[in-house]
Amino acid sequence: MGFEHSQQQIAEQLLALATQSGAEVAEVFQSYSLSRPVFFEANRLKQLESSQAEGIALRLWREGRPGLAVAYGPVEPQALVDRAIALSQLNQPETIEITAASQVHYPDLGESVSVEQLVEWGKTAIELIRDAYPEILCTAEWECDAETTRLINTAGLDCGYTDTTLSCYLSAEWVRGEDFLSVSDGQTQRGSLDPVALAQQILQRLDWSKDNTTVPNGRFPVLFTAKAADMLWGTVQAALNGKQVIERASPWSDRLGQSVTAEDLTITQAPNHGPFSCPFDDEGTPTRPITFIKDGVLQLFYTDRTIGQVLGSGTTGNGFRPGLGSYPTPGLFNFIVAPGTKPLADLIASLNTGIVIDQMLGGGAGISGDFSVNVDLGYWVERGQVVGRVKDTMVAGNVYVALKSLIELGGDGEWNGSCFTPSIIVEGLSTTSRS
Repeated sequence: MGFEHSQQQIAEQLLALATQSGAEVAEVFQSYSLSRPVFFEANRLKQLESSQAEGIALRLWREGRPGLAVAYGPVEPQALVDRAIALSQLNQPETIEITAASQVHYPDLGESVSVEQLVEWGKTAIELIRDAYPEILCTAEWECDAETTRLINTAGLDCGYTDTTLSCYLSAEWVRGEDFLSVSDGQTQRGSLDPVALAQQILQRLDWSKDNTTVPNGRFPVLFTAKAADMLWGTVQAALNGKQVIERASPWSDRLGQSVTAEDLTITQAPNHGPFSCPFDDEGTPTRPITFIKDGVLQLFYTDRTIGQVLGSGTTGNGFRPGLGSYPTPGLFNFIVAPGTKPLADLIASLNTGIVIDQMLGGGAGISGDFSVNVDLGYWVERGQVVGRVKDTMVAGNVYVALKSLIELGGDGEWNGSCFTPSIIVEGLSTTSRS
C-alpha cells in the first residue's frame, strides 16, 4: 500500500506554495491508514469492519516563526498554506531544526493477513477457553492495520514506508454468584498471531482464580507480570525524556553515568526489533540503537531535534508527533527491558510469600514514582504456590525505590504496547487488604 500519485503531488505543491508565500523552510507529513478489525461478543462473531484515515500536516517557518496546519481527507493546498502562515504569526521566532536532504523509501514492514484468518484465530482462542470453562463469556478484537507514512521538506528530504501490524485483545468474564472476574490479555506482532498461546495465558489466570484468599497487611515481595510491569516502565520512560530533563522534572537529570537502578537492569531501544520497529522518526531522522541504562547505570536521555540542541547532545532520532496536528516531541517507538532466564512459573516458585499482580485499576505512578494502585487481578503465593485470587487489595510504593530493590527479572518477555518487558519481582512494597 502507498500514496496515490495525486497525493504525492499535493505534498510537493504544498512545499512550493509555502516557499512562494514567504516561508524560509517547510515540511509535509502524510499519513494513510487502513484497518480491518474483527469483533467478537458473547463468544460469537459480531462484526467485521474496514476503516481508513488520511491526513496531511504542513509545518513551516516564516520569519523564523513556526506554523502548523492539518487537513484530513481532501486538501485545498493554498488554504492550508494560508492557515499555517497565519498561525505562524502568533508564535515567537525559534531556531529552525529540520532534517537535511535524503531520499529513501525504506522497505515496508510486516505482512497483511486476510479477514478470514483473523476470524479463524478469534474462534480458535475462544473455543479453547470455553472447552475448559463453558460458562465463560468472551469478548475479543482481532485486527490487521497498515499505515503509510511519508515526510518531505524543502531541504530535499523525502522518506517513507508502510508498516503493517497485527493485534488482538481477548477478555474472558466469569460470574460466580456475586463474584465477578474479568481476565484479559492481548498480542501485537508482525506476520502472525498465536491464539493458542493467548488462550493458554488466560486459562492459567482462570485456574489460579478458582479460589479467593485474603492477604495480610505488611510489606512483601511483589511479582509484576509482564502485563502489569508496564506501570513501572512508564515512570522510567518519563525520567529518560530529554524534555523532562530540561524542565528539571526528572529525578535523573543530573545522574548520567551514575547508578539509578539495580545492576541487573539494562534498557535499550532497537530500531529493527519487534512489531514497533521504525526506520525514521517524525522529523525524518534515521532511528538508531540506544542503550539508556546498562547494568543499572544511566547512559543517555532520548531527544528530538529541538531538545537535543538545548541539551547539547543532538537528536537521538526520537522526535515523534503525539498526533498529526502536534509538533514533534521526544517519544519512544519501542522500549526494551532485557529479560532474565526463568519462566513465570519458576519466579512464582522462588517466592516464600508474596503477591502476583497481573491487572491493576487506576493510573500509573507519574514521574514522581509514587503509586498506590488497586489490584484488579492478583494472586497470593505461599511456599512457591499460588493459593488463590486476592480481592480488595491495594499496593503502594515508589517506582525508583522498587527498581533499586529488584530481586529478579523473568525470561518471559512480551510486548505490552510498545514496551517489551518480562515479569519482575521487587522487594518490600506495602500491601493493604480490607479483608
